[in-house]
Amino acid sequence: MCYSYGMAEALTAYEHLTFNEHGEPFFAASHFDALHLIREHVAYGWSAEELALNHPQLSLGQVYSALAWCADHRVDVDAKLGIEGERASTAHARPENRRLAILLKRRQVGDL
Repeated sequence: MCYSYGMAEALTAYEHLTFNEHGEPFFAASHFDALHLIREHVAYGWSAEELALNHPQLSLGQVYSALAWCADHRVDVDAKLGIEGERASTAHARPENRRLAILLKRRQVGDL
């Protein structure tokens, strides 16, 4: 069981989560990144049940634990996802990455 300090500085337990040196949660049993679930929850609007369905290696309890941590740390999570989104946009805008995307799209069309 892992503990984290919440907004009111109360000790909160997240039964299925362990935290790396950067304070980011993962599932100790599988080393699965809990932020991956949170990204899918935010991007696709998936419920806990949908997340568990798409990740059969995780229990519903594990998924709820990640979502509970997310809810308790919403400001930090939103900031991290915002930074990741900016990095992705910057990387996408780089000329060398655009060329790669064009080549990959051409390859896909050729495979059809």
